[in-house]
Amino acid sequence: MQLLRTLLIILMILFGMRILARLFGPFLVKYASKKVEKKFRERFEKQYGGRNPDSNYKEGETIVEPDKTTRNSKNSSEKVGEYIEFEEID
Repeated sequence: MQLLRTLLIILMILFGMRILARLFGPFLVKYASKKVEKKFRERFEKQYGGRNPDSNYKEGETIVEPDKTTRNSKNSSEKVGEYIEFEEID
C-alpha cells in the first residue's frame, strides 16, 4: 500500500510540473529571448559604438568592390596537382 501511495504522489508531482510548464513555459522563453537580445545589442553597441557599420556611406551611393576573380586568375594557370594515370587490372 505504501508503494502505491508513493507512486501516486510521484505521478501527481510530474503531472503538476507538466501543467505548470505549459502555463509558464511561454513566459520563460519570452524572458530568456529578451535577455539574449539585450546581450547581443550591448555587444553590437560595444563593437560598433552604437552606429551602423555601413553608416559611412551615403544613402543611394553605389559601392564597387574589386573583382576577386581577377586576383585568382593568375593562380589558376599554375600547376594545381599531379596527374595520375590509372590502369585497369584484369
